[in-house]
Amino acid sequence: MLVPSLIAGFLAILSDNALFELETTVFALYDGGIFEPAKAFRLIENNIFDEVVAITAIIGGLLAAFSREKDEDEYISQIRLESLLWATYINYGFLIFSVLFIYGLAFYQVLLLNMLTLLLIFLVRFNFLLYRSAKASYA
Repeated sequence: MLVPSLIAGFLAILSDNALFELETTVFALYDGGIFEPAKAFRLIENNIFDEVVAITAIIGGLLAAFSREKDEDEYISQIRLESLLWATYINYGFLIFSVLFIYGLAFYQVLLLNMLTLLLIFLVRFNFLLYRSAKASYA
């Protein structure tokens, strides 16, 4: 669920959503249009592809990150906690760097990607530590 949604999301970003059209009427709490007046509590026409990709990626990331391991024990819990802490530090370090050095609309793309970087960094770190631990136990 996570990997296909990430691939679809990157394709949508690279093609500027030209490849994926899912126009539909949705209820908007707030729609701050760029060249239109803001609308609140209304039905609007919107391409929901980005929302579908974001929700799928978040749910897939949460399922992948916090599913029980086959042999869940205190050591795995400790690795999970340390990986989450490590991912939080890296994620917010990246965000601070972005605030200081990335401007304009590119910054909003960074914020969009920042929704998922915490989960992705966590998954990479956690699985790397599990792999290293399993490799060390076989040696």
